[in-house]
Amino acid sequence: MTTHKNLLQRLFGVSLLALALLGTNGAHAADKQLRIGTLAPKNSLYHRQLMELGEVWRTAQGGNAKYIVFPDGSQGGEAELARRMRIGQLQGALLSVVGLREIEPSIGALQNLPLLFKSWEEVDYVREKMRPAMEKKFLDKGFVVLAWGDAGWVRFFSKEPALRPGDLKKMKIFAWGSEVEQQEIMKSLGYTPVPLETSDILPAIQTGMINVVPSTPYFALASQVYSTAPNMLEINWAPIVGALVVTKKAWDDMTPATQAALRVASDKAGVSIRTQARQEVDDAVAAMKKRGLIVNRPNPEQLREWNELAEKLYPRIRGAMVPAETFDEVFLHLKAFRTLKSK
Repeated sequence: MTTHKNLLQRLFGVSLLALALLGTNGAHAADKQLRIGTLAPKNSLYHRQLMELGEVWRTAQGGNAKYIVFPDGSQGGEAELARRMRIGQLQGALLSVVGLREIEPSIGALQNLPLLFKSWEEVDYVREKMRPAMEKKFLDKGFVVLAWGDAGWVRFFSKEPALRPGDLKKMKIFAWGSEVEQQEIMKSLGYTPVPLETSDILPAIQTGMINVVPSTPYFALASQVYSTAPNMLEINWAPIVGALVVTKKAWDDMTPATQAALRVASDKAGVSIRTQARQEVDDAVAAMKKRGLIVNRPNPEQLREWNELAEKLYPRIRGAMVPAETFDEVFLHLKAFRTLKSK
């Protein structure tokens, strides 16, 4: 009897140990996942690149690794995506500067300086000069930058033509809900910002809540904003710059071989995104023109007024939307680049 009892106890103990080991293995397998959020539309260039990166990661990681992309802002706006990464609901996100600023404010220098950059060549030069220090700042905040991309130039899409800065003062302008500083600057200059999330833009312009959407041509086409706001002001107000980031925790959970494979694939994806996105600006404008888009080109006098507005904005942006030190660094790099080009 005693022997039989001891045997049952041993079997019971072995069973508990097996269950514990299975639980541990199951948890470990569940940890091997990357959940990526983005506002980019499903099947867009950006979404396709994210899916290709996922295949590289999944193959390198092996086992039961799972990779899920949530496109179309289904996980919320960019500020919300940053929050979800912090609490572990997402392991990564493809964000524009709007979301990246929630992690590291100095990134605003690449996007929040209107009419400063005159070409993609200038954007690339300044970004690459600032890239090592910028990536270190993100790492210090617990995030690894995998790829840098952009999405075209911001232009103004409006219901009525807007050729001068003063024209916009009569209109209600979409503003990112999380960029409070930008809203305050706009108000101080006599403009009317309406803070919204990206998903609210189309219904807002259809109902008249807003009259103007600062947007890249690609987004205006994909979201059908141009059908209600058919006037586009052809000035390159600012580049939309972005990056794919993952949490340091997710990065540290990867094997060294996986990290190396993902680095190589991410660099290629960044180049592909930048190259194709810039081409899509022209393609999107051409497609919208065929469907009724009106392209308004400012004359030299009107362009001078826009440049004067930008000059007024810089002192207000410095120290508010962009840390002063980073703001000054951008101007120094740009000056150096233009000096080299002029020789």
